[in-house]
Amino acid sequence: MVVLDGTVVNLALNRMQVELGLSDQLRSWVVLAYALAYGGLLLLGGRLGDAFGRKRMFLGGVGAFTAASLLCGLATGPVTLQAARVLQGVGAAVASPVAMALIVVTFAPGKTRNQAFSVFAAMTGLGSVSGLILGGALTEVSWRWIFWLNVPIGVFIVIGGLRALTVVPPQRQIKLDVTGAVLATVASTLLVFGLSMGGTGWGRPLVILPIVVGAAVLVAFFRSQRSTSTGVLPLHLFRDRRRTVVFVCLVLAGAVLMAMTVQVALFVQESLGYTPLAAGFAFIPFAVGLGLGAWVAGQAVRTIAPRFLIAAGGIFMLAGFFFAQTLNAHSGYWLHLLPTILIIATGVGLALIPLTLCVVAGVRPEDVGPLTATSLVAQTLGGPLGLAAAAAVGESRTRSLLAGAYPAVQERGALSPAIRDALAAGYTQSLLVCAGLAGIMAVMALVWVRFTPAEVAEGKKAEAAAQSG
Repeated sequence: MVVLDGTVVNLALNRMQVELGLSDQLRSWVVLAYALAYGGLLLLGGRLGDAFGRKRMFLGGVGAFTAASLLCGLATGPVTLQAARVLQGVGAAVASPVAMALIVVTFAPGKTRNQAFSVFAAMTGLGSVSGLILGGALTEVSWRWIFWLNVPIGVFIVIGGLRALTVVPPQRQIKLDVTGAVLATVASTLLVFGLSMGGTGWGRPLVILPIVVGAAVLVAFFRSQRSTSTGVLPLHLFRDRRRTVVFVCLVLAGAVLMAMTVQVALFVQESLGYTPLAAGFAFIPFAVGLGLGAWVAGQAVRTIAPRFLIAAGGIFMLAGFFFAQTLNAHSGYWLHLLPTILIIATGVGLALIPLTLCVVAGVRPEDVGPLTATSLVAQTLGGPLGLAAAAAVGESRTRSLLAGAYPAVQERGALSPAIRDALAAGYTQSLLVCAGLAGIMAVMALVWVRFTPAEVAEGKKAEAAAQSG
């Protein structure tokens, strides 16, 4: 459900905006609200399972996600929708990490547990691809169905979990770092809010003040983590500078991925006139390119230093985003959009696989879990930052082209050719933000991510040992 939701919402944003009368900023917050709640509370969510019982917290998380999905589908205005999206993110932040822990305690070490992890990974990949088609098809009927689809699935999981899952006694001695989780979420939210308002003018107090306060709260968060031994962020895992840079690169990769997928989904619907279903089918080659890049990187990382593969992925993404600058409201799919999608997707696959492997390169099996969870948080919280910045740049470009005619943009149900052209220019220019982030990631990896193929192989063994118990 969690993976499916992340895919289908992008395709429904245009229809939500038209029906609910959302501004461009509020439209972005349909995605941002969920991602911030999910990423900000993810590490705390895993601890809740240990403190209060994994079965109880998993079913509670799924229940909250399911109830929030129902509320999202019933929303009649932005306040209800955004609040329900936050609740969805909270439910996902509890259910996702506890689900992984339940696999460990439910399945015996060895082949059985490895098969369970393989099924889990396969379902994640299937959810990403099927969400493109299913989300597009459901949005054609009504965007509300992309949320209501979660309700019967969630009810089935809760009923099945009550019957099948084993009760594991909670570890009451675990201390929860609620303060750290709140500080991280507040800091991320303030930074994202400031960036998201940049489209109306980067020098405005509404932009500068949230960014400054958010940065101060972020500093307070890191200080709080240094003063406690039970913090949500295990700082001792960052002693290796190479690994610290890997996490920064994962933040950048998450920013690129979310910004690109949302902006291109809006571009093909608002500028090219695609239906949600056609947009879903148009994005399927992204999964092909991603898989190709991931396969090449997975084979090459055995003998080639990961920093070269990450840099190569960054170069592919740069090429794709610069080629995207040729897109406009009259671009064709086969000659323009498809090559853009394939080039960028291949670059993402080339970069993400070695980055993920570097997270656990040369570590002990007991460190694999915390490092993997932290890497997921880095990617998840990077997404809102990238989307907020890219959307603001795009809005700024569209405003400059339309000048006094910009208010007509909000009438998304009836866009004139001139407005479609201006929106296309904004969306393509927003992808330059992605290009810049990809370039920074490539340079940082090339200079500082100096893990060797031998250390990557050692990390793979530690990961296998951690999964098999």
